[in-house]
Amino acid sequence: MPLVRLSECDFAIQRVNARLRSVSAQVRINRHGADRVASGHPWIFQSDVIDKGDAQPGDAVRVVNQQGRLLGTAHFSASSQITLRLLSPKQEIIDDAFWCRRIASALSYRQRVVSGSNSYRLIHAEADGLPGLIVDRYGDYLVIQTLTQGMDRAKAEIVHALEKLIAPKGIVERNDSAIRDKETLPRQTAILTGDVPSPVMMEMNGLHLEANLLEGQKTGVFLDQRENYLAAARWAKGQVLDCFTSTGGFALHMAAKADAVEAVDSSERALATATRNRDANGIANIKFREADVFNSLAGYNASGRRFDTIVIDPPAFAKSNSQLAAAEKAYRDLNRRALSLLNPGGVLISCSCSQHMSEALLFDGIAQASIETGRPLRVLERRIQSMDHPVLLTVPETLYLKCLILELV
Repeated sequence: MPLVRLSECDFAIQRVNARLRSVSAQVRINRHGADRVASGHPWIFQSDVIDKGDAQPGDAVRVVNQQGRLLGTAHFSASSQITLRLLSPKQEIIDDAFWCRRIASALSYRQRVVSGSNSYRLIHAEADGLPGLIVDRYGDYLVIQTLTQGMDRAKAEIVHALEKLIAPKGIVERNDSAIRDKETLPRQTAILTGDVPSPVMMEMNGLHLEANLLEGQKTGVFLDQRENYLAAARWAKGQVLDCFTSTGGFALHMAAKADAVEAVDSSERALATATRNRDANGIANIKFREADVFNSLAGYNASGRRFDTIVIDPPAFAKSNSQLAAAEKAYRDLNRRALSLLNPGGVLISCSCSQHMSEALLFDGIAQASIETGRPLRVLERRIQSMDHPVLLTVPETLYLKCLILELV
């Protein structure tokens, strides 16, 4: 795939402006907020705003410190506790040229790091300098999420830039996330441009998979585990149990190395997709089962079932810090039940997509489960989300997915 060059975008990026146009308003913040900016974090909270001036919801505003020194350009939110999200460390015009530059940069990075797939995250919000914007690519189709007032107001310009740079056959808006509630934005799903089939067929790591862009998980399927699927396949062996399989990502990748795979999920719709994915790839050794995972693990233990490889990949148990204690208990319980089912020398692949659940907390929970079951573990791999979901070093929120591969010794 050739790299995109800015000259290919017909916005006049290199044009000379007769004068520097100002953004629409100025917001003054206190020392605490300025220190946060200096630390490399793009969020400024409501409590750190001294004077919002005449900023309106979704405006691109100048951000200054108490002394009036410019700190950058940000999107302003009138309702979220995160009042400002920095777009640039300088005063910058947020126009067609800006969107084209940022999207072209994001695309160039993915063209360097993504292989074996025509589907990936194109824009990962803060990690690509575009807080509040998600864009996922599924072959010839794009799915966007505009999760803040600023990004939602700029939606038409973003779509236009995507069309110019990528020329997709269709763009879907998946703005059905609860995050939009904090921005007083409506939840909605729509086809914004083109014709989008249901499902869209995609390729990942040599497999042909289907993605429902209007109703599937996240923006269609879980793209963030793409590289972890390959890692799991490297270690898979014997009898495999895949818990919370969804549309079959781990199961489909491990099947070639396994004698048999049993994959469990509570969603009938997800399992129907998983079954079609299995059949489309001519895989014969996967059995999908609709059931509650916690109950299934207890049932396997009671019946004496044992496995050589077990995957635990649950939904996010902690969507806020207030849920963290309960989430820690749930992760520990899941891993304890899984460890009880492992054969000697077996492999446990344990994941958490809860941003509030750090790797250290996940490690601690699994260690406690190991002690409780008397089953010692050694670490084979410590992994995070795939590289198309980049992590910005000064923004810990961009690191949310943890994947630990462990071996029973």
